[in-house]
Amino acid sequence: MSLEVQNISYTYMVKTPFERKALQEVSLTIEKGEFVALIGHTGSGKSTLAEHLSGLLQPSSGKVLLDGVDLAGKGSAIKKARSKIGMVFQYPEHQLFAETIYEDIAFGPRNSGKSEEVVEEAVRSAMAFVNLDYETFKDRSPFQLSGGQMRRVAIAGVVAMEPDYLILDEPSAGLDPQSRDTVFAQLLALFRARQMAVILITHSMEEAAQYADRLIAMSKGRIILDGKTADLFTTDRAILEQAGLDVPASLKLAEELQQNGLQLAGQPLTKEQLVAAILKAKGWA
Repeated sequence: MSLEVQNISYTYMVKTPFERKALQEVSLTIEKGEFVALIGHTGSGKSTLAEHLSGLLQPSSGKVLLDGVDLAGKGSAIKKARSKIGMVFQYPEHQLFAETIYEDIAFGPRNSGKSEEVVEEAVRSAMAFVNLDYETFKDRSPFQLSGGQMRRVAIAGVVAMEPDYLILDEPSAGLDPQSRDTVFAQLLALFRARQMAVILITHSMEEAAQYADRLIAMSKGRIILDGKTADLFTTDRAILEQAGLDVPASLKLAEELQQNGLQLAGQPLTKEQLVAAILKAKGWA
């Protein structure tokens, strides 16, 4: 099962003074079971690409295919294909609209024609995945929750659809560190349990290094790098920097420690890897 982008381009506001090319001849394939980070500075095209992957936008040229089905156009096969792709927008709490948490999460499964029994099961399962107790929260208004809880409800609404591909646009934006860690812990558990594909759009190099096995970097509407996260942050660092992108803070700190005489093994990308490397270098582990 794969989500394939074939040489797509997209232009906003065609034939107006504000015409702008957002994507230029982009091609890639994402397989189910991959955890991919999509990085790039503001205006690089990553959010526009995500909206094409989800079928929300149709390319000016080229195709987006899910298992060979073109996401453009109409028809039952296309509707079924699109239902396998879920997208959580930046500040997803803005997606909330229903009077109760139950009704908000139930909207997607119910709209796809599932029976009420199946809908309830989907809501219970989705709430469990985001660590919201069903009996405690189901009848509450989503607008009476904390920011982190609202984020989890929005994610649960997408999870309830049981997508094979989950696209997340800056899911930690505006969250405090504890809420951010909770959201990502739940996303990782979901990813491992269901073996879906996760496409994480992020400005945080730390998040990309911590969670993604594959890194796709964009600049000026094009893919400039695509490969294993560890490789790109180390061997292709110059290309990232030319595109205005940085490397994880852990890698920078490790380099400073090495320049000051501490011999660290490898190139730690995450906080956990850096702590382990320091302990080993000091002989404390």
